[in-house]
Amino acid sequence: MSGKASALDRGGVKSKGTKLKGAICARSFVTGARWEEGWKRVVAPKVGVTPEMHDFMSQQTKSEVLGQLRRQYRRAGRDYKRQLLSQAVQLLGCHRKAAIRALRHTPPPPASPALILGRPREYHPDTLLPILKPIWFAAFQPCGRRLVAWLPEWLPACEADHRRVDADVRASLLAISARTLDRLLAPRRVSLRRRGGTRPGSLLRQSIPIRGEWIEEGPGWLELDPVALCGGTLDGRHLWMLDAVDIRTDWTEQRALENRGQHCTLTPLQDLEASLPFALLGVDSDHGGEFINHHVLAWTGPRPKPILFTRSRPYKKNDNAHVEQRHWTHGRQQFGDERYDNPPVAPPINALGKGARGQLQNHFLPTPKRERKVRRNGRITRVYGDAQTPLARGLAAPQVAEEKMEALKVLHTRLNPFQLHRDIERQKKTIEANRRFKA
Repeated sequence: MSGKASALDRGGVKSKGTKLKGAICARSFVTGARWEEGWKRVVAPKVGVTPEMHDFMSQQTKSEVLGQLRRQYRRAGRDYKRQLLSQAVQLLGCHRKAAIRALRHTPPPPASPALILGRPREYHPDTLLPILKPIWFAAFQPCGRRLVAWLPEWLPACEADHRRVDADVRASLLAISARTLDRLLAPRRVSLRRRGGTRPGSLLRQSIPIRGEWIEEGPGWLELDPVALCGGTLDGRHLWMLDAVDIRTDWTEQRALENRGQHCTLTPLQDLEASLPFALLGVDSDHGGEFINHHVLAWTGPRPKPILFTRSRPYKKNDNAHVEQRHWTHGRQQFGDERYDNPPVAPPINALGKGARGQLQNHFLPTPKRERKVRRNGRITRVYGDAQTPLARGLAAPQVAEEKMEALKVLHTRLNPFQLHRDIERQKKTIEANRRFKA
């Protein structure tokens, strides 16, 4: 017999401390059939509550009974422990060895509450959100960087239109940071899909210079770009929204186009020029055929001081980055992705752009402007100044005429941003009801 023979092969003797896999060994001398009998007698499942237990109690009841017996078992003496074991076997229907393991088991301690690191919370949503939400929704869900610049002017309007603001809440709102505003309002932000389409125009493309970096100073330099109100089908029989933004002041105008033909493109451009509070000096468009044509080129040319007409590179959307941003905040956020194919709805959209929508955007919604670029640790960082309204930037520009400046100031004192928001929503309901063509 080999020296590696098991203890059972050497006469059926198992020494103290030796383990057999899957069995609990006796501590005394056991031989032959008595070993087999003893081995079968002490084997037990290693789980506290098994499916073979009595099924007249639910799992939750069994756990509660076991917990009560476990607490008594820890404090009991030897004789009383035997009684508790017998009671556990009778109630739970488990093996006696399984009951011993279950009663000796120490459950894990309850999880301690998570530690909150960092500074204590200074701004409580329950007190700030009732004031922030009306302002935020009336301003079309801006980012925190823009909203923090709007609050000093919007809070008096909110008090006049909605409710009185407590002094401590007012102080908190005026001292809050842009990041904190983003965290408070992030769960309430909604987003929509974006869609647009541009057909390249090859006519006169070589005669129109490509715009590089904007180096001109003062207002009067516009970026133009249309966005399709097509509902997902670019078949040409739908309206377009023409967005125009001034580079230096962020003054924005919108006009609806029934199509991208000669008359439907030139008329909104002429109306847009007449609505600006400053002289139009130059326009920069994309490479679409609605702009790259003889009609628009003739409109910019024959005048005492011609308008500088430039274009972007084909398929380079970042060349018109300023106006591309307005497609979301001024187009999709207002009119969504629905289809507008009823031509009579264009005049109400234009009235909204020249009226309440344009006044709210240009008089009460500040935007930040990049001041410079700084290289830090090999990376270029953009440095932005304080957010200002397009009206404030326009009034500070010397190119704005004095009589026009006084008219804008008088108009601003008569406007209430919450009333403008209600007018916008009322007019949008009328536009929404008539946006589809009815044969």
